[in-house]
Amino acid sequence: MRIALLSYRSKPHCGGQGVYVRHLARELALLGHDVEVFSGQPYPDLDQESLDAGVRLTKVPSLDLYGEPNPFRTPRPREIRDWIDVLEVLTMWTAGFPEPLTFSLRMARILKGRADDFDVVHDNQSLGYGLLAIQRRGMPVITTIHHPITRDRTLAVKAAKGWRKLTAIRWHGFSRMQGKVARRIPEILTVSRSSEVDIRKAFDIPAGRIETIPLGVDTEVFRPPAERVSGRVVCVASADAPLKGVSYLLEAIAKLSAERPVHLVLVSKLNPEGPSAKLIDELAIADRVEVVSGLSDDELGELIASAEVSCVPSLYEGFSLPVIEAMSCGNALVATTAGAIPEVAGPDGEAALLVPPMDSDALAAAIGRVLDDPDLRARLGAGGRARVESRFSWSAVAVKTAAHYEHVLNEQSSAPQSSNHEGDFRADR
Repeated sequence: MRIALLSYRSKPHCGGQGVYVRHLARELALLGHDVEVFSGQPYPDLDQESLDAGVRLTKVPSLDLYGEPNPFRTPRPREIRDWIDVLEVLTMWTAGFPEPLTFSLRMARILKGRADDFDVVHDNQSLGYGLLAIQRRGMPVITTIHHPITRDRTLAVKAAKGWRKLTAIRWHGFSRMQGKVARRIPEILTVSRSSEVDIRKAFDIPAGRIETIPLGVDTEVFRPPAERVSGRVVCVASADAPLKGVSYLLEAIAKLSAERPVHLVLVSKLNPEGPSAKLIDELAIADRVEVVSGLSDDELGELIASAEVSCVPSLYEGFSLPVIEAMSCGNALVATTAGAIPEVAGPDGEAALLVPPMDSDALAAAIGRVLDDPDLRARLGAGGRARVESRFSWSAVAVKTAAHYEHVLNEQSSAPQSSNHEGDFRADR
């Protein structure tokens, strides 16, 4: 099949969207499919195996208003190319997040003249109005929703103080658009049964329209090490995103550090003025916390495998790549019971110790228990590695995804195309 794989932003080595696009594109190509990735900034990093298999990357430039080192920048007038750029700037100026919408509008324009080039268009969670314009032209569209953004919105609003609650509501305003678009996409993919339930509730999706295909992990990159660093705890998470629960882990590290040598390595881009940096200072644990970012896959795999404990303190997860990466490295895992984590990690005590979310005391107790018990670490690590090898691989993800493409094509070839969708953003002008 000829596949257009769309992703409005694709961080190369962190963030579920970028990892998903890179590995899925490669494995689909290795199955013999023709894959063209369309991505906004930051662009994915296609490995040599992907390029050798024929994966192509078409860059879809935005104004890159959130890129480092100058996020929330105001572009120069000469950078403005068209009305979509104007919309992007105005949305940012009014505290909204424009990228899912503006990327989809740019894709509607790009694909307008390429309807015969692809058998299927696969959107990776932009869920912008432009997808409806693509669909109206007769191109079969499916979308992957890792989890509904309404979860992020709820937790961000709860964590915000004072007037910042209004800003958090406005920032996540695109969730209304995503719900409307999701209801008009005939077939949806997601990554866990937990996410399926949440998507159906959040976006009012009828039963039978969501297919669950779990994510995968590269078991050669993420593999058990020859030795581990005593007392090292590793967490891979967006430090300042309330959804990821990093504040509770920092509090747990503060409790543990009073009793034993413990060192947290946090894989994240840390805002020096953000809540996590401030909490590290308040807890006086700067000497117990190391923050790293910009790692390659190999470097990330080596770092995770060096730890005695991996921790995923999230308040919600639609799947959690850090969980299967830790298990693939044979790490003893401490994680919360939030969202899909128990579904991915298995029952408490099999590959992980599971604790309630938002409970720093429980995190501290579980991490301390694992650090004190070499036999428990070995048992959890072996259980995790075995679970990954039996359940999670990117090749299996690609096979199941391609099979779903075939299903969508068969379904849509026998169904009449709607010529109009009331309330659509007129993306094809």
